[in-house]
Amino acid sequence: MRVIDLSTLTWRKSSYSNQDGGQCLEVSDSLPSLVPVRDSKDTTRTPLLFTAPAWAAFVHGIKSAS
Repeated sequence: MRVIDLSTLTWRKSSYSNQDGGQCLEVSDSLPSLVPVRDSKDTTRTPLLFTAPAWAAFVHGIKSAS
């Protein structure tokens, strides 16, 4: 099993997030094949890791539903 260092990643919130923090997710675009996702309210928890294709399919599905 390969260990991935997530401590130096740059995180971003969705442009749809409001300014008070709310129920937001943050993602990082720093890894070419993986998309780490974390809870913006508790950034100390271990992020979830998705493959880039799985994340792209999720985003596509969300955009198609709206």
